[in-house]
Amino acid sequence: MRRSLPSWLLVLFLTLLATATDEFIIAGVLKTIAADLEVSVSAAGQLVTAFAVVYALGAPTLAVVFERFPKRTVMVVGLLVFVLANVAAAVAPGYWPLMAARVLAALAAAVVTSAAFTTTAMGAPEGMQGRYLGVVTAGMTAALFTGVPLGSWLGGAFGWRATFWLIAGVGAVAAVGLLATAPHIGGSEPAPLRERLSPLRNAAVLRLVTVTFLAASGGLMFYTYLGAYTAEVAGGSYGLLSVMLLIVGVAGLFGAVLAGRAADALGPRRSLRLVIGGHAVALALAATLMFSGVGNPIVLGAVIAFWAVFAWGLNPPIQGSIMGAAGPQVAMTALALNISGLYLGTGVAGALGGAIISIADIGWVPVVATVMMGLSFLLTPRPVAEERPSGRSEPQPADA
Repeated sequence: MRRSLPSWLLVLFLTLLATATDEFIIAGVLKTIAADLEVSVSAAGQLVTAFAVVYALGAPTLAVVFERFPKRTVMVVGLLVFVLANVAAAVAPGYWPLMAARVLAALAAAVVTSAAFTTTAMGAPEGMQGRYLGVVTAGMTAALFTGVPLGSWLGGAFGWRATFWLIAGVGAVAAVGLLATAPHIGGSEPAPLRERLSPLRNAAVLRLVTVTFLAASGGLMFYTYLGAYTAEVAGGSYGLLSVMLLIVGVAGLFGAVLAGRAADALGPRRSLRLVIGGHAVALALAATLMFSGVGNPIVLGAVIAFWAVFAWGLNPPIQGSIMGAAGPQVAMTALALNISGLYLGTGVAGALGGAIISIADIGWVPVVATVMMGLSFLLTPRPVAEERPSGRSEPQPADA
């Protein structure tokens, strides 16, 4: 008999949809914010950069602090701080108060996300860890293609402050939902700081974080410049971009859920190699399409859909692999370190892609992205015979 998903898992989906959307939603109202607060658009753009940088640096640092507390408490308190930060952003009288609110929201989101993934992995029934992680990951995936258009619509209809009121409202609903439904996942036993920092010395964990960093750098480089790529392949038709973004969203959600199921069926390491390898092949196809001269929108859409399935399938197998490498006592810190790798890769993706375009042209972006994904695949640990499909394997050596 098929087991239905618990209500707390759906609340975690909503939670990560809110925290991830908070990063992207502001991009749709940058011009409005700049005009209202009398700053340049580039200065307003730093509100996005600050959120991403603080999130990346704050995730592993704060995870060490909060690892020993029950995860439901961490998530609920973190969400309440997140809500207050967004309320402060909604009523901010100027640029710097808004920046301070964004920094606080990023710190809270980092803590909540790490605790949410830990709760999901440890609260999943035997054999369903990957599927559960896939559902929660889908919340972050949905934020990628809902944040900017939603922010643009709200900003135009009700003003840019409405975007923060919306995020605060969703965060409050999620906090109440978690308080009522989240399973009890206790904190780790009291331990010296050296032990709590052990993921920073764990070669297997660091190797997997590097895999994430390279995969994010390559995959998100292609995503960042998808508009320019689409215009070049399809003969300069920017009208196709909205369609391609919709394809990315639908295929990405499918990929996140499918990757979770694959992690349960094959084990996290096998499915991770499948996802990274498929991602490399998809980027190679995108590069080939660029230089082939084929500008058919249907072919373009098929290639992008194929790419998106693998691009957003990374989280479930990489997190299951990291859980197995780190062990449950420091799982939150290890997963937070991986989130940091993901966000740092995102930053590198934009900068490196821009440099490639300025030196050469957009056609070389998928080529370089393919190379980076190939390096990520070479670093991906090989599966071990004793790995169980549920992803609850014992910690593995770095050279496995």
